[in-house]
Amino acid sequence: ANEEGKQALYIPNFGVEQRGGVSIAYVQISDGPIGAPKFQKADILIPLSPRAVNRTKIHAGANTVYIYDNSLIQEGEVNDNIVGLQYFDVTPPCPTAGMPGAPETTVERPNQDLQQELIAGEPKTCSFTKEGPGINPSEVPSEVKRVIPIPANDIAKEEFHPRVFNMIILGAVIAATDVLPLESIKQALESKLGDKFKANPDLRNMNFKALERGYDIVKGSM
Repeated sequence: ANEEGKQALYIPNFGVEQRGGVSIAYVQISDGPIGAPKFQKADILIPLSPRAVNRTKIHAGANTVYIYDNSLIQEGEVNDNIVGLQYFDVTPPCPTAGMPGAPETTVERPNQDLQQELIAGEPKTCSFTKEGPGINPSEVPSEVKRVIPIPANDIAKEEFHPRVFNMIILGAVIAATDVLPLESIKQALESKLGDKFKANPDLRNMNFKALERGYDIVKGSM
């Protein structure tokens, strides 16, 4: 946004829970000065979990475009075992058979990776998740201007990789706002992740395709 000559402001807001709570990101983009760090009603509202739907309802209004993931979302499973593992200086090992909730297959392979394989050259990560019911459409605020459901989580897992879920959502937001061109977003990603992209061109390709996928879904529905 800044490179396009616009003003931009990002303010994170975290819940009171010590862990496992809902966090909200307030993002504003304007042609002129931005007067306040937060706002009452959003032009675009994107809750990414069932709990976030309830937490963000106060920001839904008559002019709000409401984008939500209608996949069966996998929500993070938070417990003392998993929280403790997050303090490793390197990528933590996956839960073993001795840990509560570990899958039966870990008996034979104690540190089996619970996340699907990443593309070549990327470090493996563990997926501490459990199946959730997803966002209930009946919980979506009825007073909004437009509702756009997209199966972002399913698309990420089936067509790309779970880690590019955020790129699909970003593409959807760019299409819904029509404030910045898609190419500007790609240039910004190139500036931020250029070294990783240069070392692994497949990573660039996957991120850009996921970005375009989310963009095309929303553009096709408007």
